[in-house]
Amino acid sequence: MVDADSRKGKRTGVSRRNFVKAAGASGVAVGLAGCISTGGGDGDGGNGGNGGGDGDTDTPINTEAPTDDITVQWAADTRIADAEEEVIQALRDAGLPENISIEIIAGSQVTDNRQAQYQQWLSGGREQPTLLMMDSGWTIPFIARNQLQNLTQSLPSEMTDTINNEYFEASVATATGSDGDLYGQPLFPDFPTMQYRKDLLREAGYTDEDFETWATESMSWEEFSAITKEALDANDVQYGYTFQANVYEGLSCCDFNEFMTSYGGAYFGGRENLFGPVGDRPITVEEEGVINSIRMVRTLIHGEDDEYALDGITGGIAPEAVLQWTEEPSRQPFTTGNAVMHRNWPYSIVINGAEPSAENDQTGFGEDLGVMPIPYGVTPEEAQYEGTGGPVAALGGWHLTMNPNSSDEQKQAGVQVMKAMQQEQFQLDMFRIIGWIPPRPSLLDSDEAAEVDIIGRYLPALKVAGENAIPRPVTVVWPQESGRVSQEVNAAYAQEKSPEQAMSDLASQLEQIEQNA
Repeated sequence: MVDADSRKGKRTGVSRRNFVKAAGASGVAVGLAGCISTGGGDGDGGNGGNGGGDGDTDTPINTEAPTDDITVQWAADTRIADAEEEVIQALRDAGLPENISIEIIAGSQVTDNRQAQYQQWLSGGREQPTLLMMDSGWTIPFIARNQLQNLTQSLPSEMTDTINNEYFEASVATATGSDGDLYGQPLFPDFPTMQYRKDLLREAGYTDEDFETWATESMSWEEFSAITKEALDANDVQYGYTFQANVYEGLSCCDFNEFMTSYGGAYFGGRENLFGPVGDRPITVEEEGVINSIRMVRTLIHGEDDEYALDGITGGIAPEAVLQWTEEPSRQPFTTGNAVMHRNWPYSIVINGAEPSAENDQTGFGEDLGVMPIPYGVTPEEAQYEGTGGPVAALGGWHLTMNPNSSDEQKQAGVQVMKAMQQEQFQLDMFRIIGWIPPRPSLLDSDEAAEVDIIGRYLPALKVAGENAIPRPVTVVWPQESGRVSQEVNAAYAQEKSPEQAMSDLASQLEQIEQNA
């Protein structure tokens, strides 16, 4: 068993006050708010053509509740569809009128697929769905193409002021155009964590005291890999660590972004360059921190005999299948009891922390589910760029946006849905139902949030994740860059290219995209 004393001095704790400060106002948010207008404006001036749609994006919308029966289509995801009854009841409890029905259109859980679907709909001028659940990582390109309703121009100021003044500033910034106007209402920010099986780790000699410490004090990847291997050897399970490394947005925005940043690496130098200016920022993917992060992951997957294995990492704890996995395929082995550790978003904490029940065919580990921050490669003091190193968590989350091609009647009804979703009780209900982190930082300090079944147990780890969140470089060229990133990183992880060759190839491709923007 790894000596507990060896972990001293290598952890990063966080207070409740600092979490709210960093994730909301002065940490992640400063980087986003300070640079987002540059990123949103690059490419086509921020308010270019509407890409084929001809909807009215900025005419004021009647915000009085409609009197006739009407159905609003909401493009969401399978999690919303699976919890449809509870979600709609939460909307009713938050004031949604009974004459407004909600039709949930369940889109793919793979974010790339949703982005492509929305682009097809909006470019074609399709009137429905009226409301779209949109990834914060690719909302800005839709804003830049003038394909979303301008909420600042269309809604009363009290609605947009609530968002601008009370929501996580980091989330709001990714729904804001280069004109400073708001084009989306944040539904929730997302911070991944590392989930683990306490029962399996007890078999390897770890105790509740260790688990309590791990909840807020990050461990190194070296320690993490050694602990995971011990638990894998001590139990009859198939995998040590499952995560997501398929060729898709989730690799470039999130898993790789976390691995890389935790080793002090960066796409474009420090955080100040994440959001532009496109074509006038350094491309730094060939640097040591990035290369070491790839070597680390190769070691986790292929073992210490890999030609490019990283010293100090205990290898062979992750299956090669991660190279084809997105969120849900990577979750299944953990949820079904075949893995020790699992990296995922808060929604999966709700699933894995449920009480098992043979009667209801309910899987879950109850309080035997542990949650801790993502491990780190180097400390912040050792990292080259400010804001890198330490227990990095990718900043995710989703917004509610409005289709400007919808009819006036549909928009009027859609506003009622947006009003209901602004209610604090609805946000706490969604925290309970699905695990959506409330978009208001203040709600995470509430007793009601702490008392939410399952996920309320894990607020300390989520707060550390929020303190150390890293956004993806959201600009109008990111959709192009993201695909190149995921292809090259996956190839390096799969031993198809050396880490150096993959990052050299990636640097050339990023340079070309930046210069042609």
